[in-house]
Parts: sequence; C-alpha cells; structure tokens
Amino acid sequence: MPMIRLTAPAGALTEQGRRSIQRDLAAVLLRWEGAPDTAFFRAQAWSYLTELPEGAQTTAEDDAPRFLAEVTVPQGALSERRKAGLVEEATTAVLAAAGLGPDDALRVWVLVHEQPDGTWGAGGSVVRYADLTALAKGQRTDA
Repeated sequence: MPMIRLTAPAGALTEQGRRSIQRDLAAVLLRWEGAPDTAFFRAQAWSYLTELPEGAQTTAEDDAPRFLAEVTVPQGALSERRKAGLVEEATTAVLAAAGLGPDDALRVWVLVHEQPDGTWGAGGSVVRYADLTALAKGQRTDA
C-alpha cells in the first residue's frame, strides 16, 4: 500500500504534466514495488499533488522551481536496487511533467520513507507487509 506525494510550486508543471503526474508517479511506484497490476493495488497506490503558492519555495541561490517527491512504503517492500530505480524513474517523470530536461535533475528530490511493520493501518485494521505480500501473490497475473 504505497503512497506518493509530489510538492511543487504552483505553475511549475506543464498543463499536461499537471493532469498526468499523479497517475504517472503512482504507476512508477507500483512497478518498482513489484505490486501486481490489478485494480485493487492500483486503487491502493495513493498519489497527492501539493502545489505551493508563489514565493513559498526558494533556495539560498535562486527561485527556480524545486520538486519534492515523498514516497511511503511498507518496510522491506523496496530493495536497494528497487529504491534506485524508483528514484531515477520518479525524477524522470517529474522532469517531464515540468517540461525540464536531465540537466535539471538536481531540482528533484525523492525521499523514501519506509513505514515499520505494524504501524500502517487501513480499513480499521493494522496492515502487515506479510499480508500484502500474500495478497499480491494471490492477485498476480504473471505468476
């Protein structure tokens, strides 16, 4: 049950990028997490877009837009290889949504937050990683 939140200055995304970035990032997250491509798991991949008002984001150097993608996954869901792939692909998706190129990659930060087992709840119950793994195995179309 992953979640991703992109924080960006208002107006920093292209019109098309603003329309597609949430689903694009959710798909990236599910792919790297290794979740099956089913309606259930797509519905659990929550994606938020938080747009900051003008002047709310800056650096000590300039006012060029910066982007923060925060990913929350159950602890153990991402190996080091999967984290690296997620960070790379999420960065590429954000750059594309903003109409920027690879030279602007340092403007995108991706923070991966791993939620310890037993500290995630949904539907009124604690959700355990082992339960999600078993559910995923039962829903795989490629298994």
